[in-house]
Amino acid sequence: MENGNRQMGSPHIRGKMSTARIMQCVLLALLPAAIFGIVNFGTRALLHMIACMVTCVLTEFSYEAFADQRLTAGDCSALVTGLLLALSLPVGAPLWLGPVGSIFAILIVKMLFGGIGRNILNPALTAWCFLRIFFDGPMTDYACDAYTGATPLTGLLAGEAQDPFSMLLGTTGGSIGETSAIAILAGGLLLLGLGIISLRIPVACFGTFTLVLVFFGGQGFDEVYLVTQLCGGGMMLAVWFMATDYVTSPMTGKGQVLYGIVIGLAAGAVRILAREGIPEGIAYAILLGNLLVPLIDKFTVPRAFAVKPRKVK
Repeated sequence: MENGNRQMGSPHIRGKMSTARIMQCVLLALLPAAIFGIVNFGTRALLHMIACMVTCVLTEFSYEAFADQRLTAGDCSALVTGLLLALSLPVGAPLWLGPVGSIFAILIVKMLFGGIGRNILNPALTAWCFLRIFFDGPMTDYACDAYTGATPLTGLLAGEAQDPFSMLLGTTGGSIGETSAIAILAGGLLLLGLGIISLRIPVACFGTFTLVLVFFGGQGFDEVYLVTQLCGGGMMLAVWFMATDYVTSPMTGKGQVLYGIVIGLAAGAVRILAREGIPEGIAYAILLGNLLVPLIDKFTVPRAFAVKPRKVK
């Protein structure tokens, strides 16, 4: 949830809330996960958040000032991108890593595609994948003063028993803002209550993902296994705050359900087939969904009244 309403060619569907207001609500919804991340990992987590958010805003402002474009840094969308990226980082990562990803997110993924409302991929998620590919070492090192060893999901995929309650509370190792399922869920429910998002994408995604694991995961309906899978690998944060991004998700209700199903299928397949190789498969699943959004919109957006479909010769 990063870029507010679509700003593509007409016609537009206009809402009562401005982009800045929507982004402020998203920032508020991210506060529980951010605060818990600071409590869980210490002040270094806060430094990552500040570094990413400041870099995102400065990058957007600098690009628009240099290109003599209307300044949009005040709409808070860059702050949301920076905070989401910071929450996806290991706390032990070097402090320069977040700003590198922030520049990539804003400059390459967002501004070069035309700015807010025109990017086809989620900026924070794409930047995370960029860092994961080119800086694999620091991006997969979750050891810190509070926790050592593998993350719960990595341990589960390696056949180790896990405590699902620690993952619900967040008292585990992992990325800064992804450990506490309860904190993320609180933010998601706030977005629902404010009318920023609907349940279509989260329900379709979580439901499909669960069914894939039940039928093909080899564990059947094992509650501990399913809870660990749902709460691990950044699944909660990615689905509630990235898959629901206005710009990179479908416009219609049917399209959003189909989009959620695609993400759930892809995420489940990656978790089952890749095993411990790519536990964070939800990131790649959402990016796949982003790429399919134009096609989903094409087949789910109703035709204008009295417009006949063109015959194919």
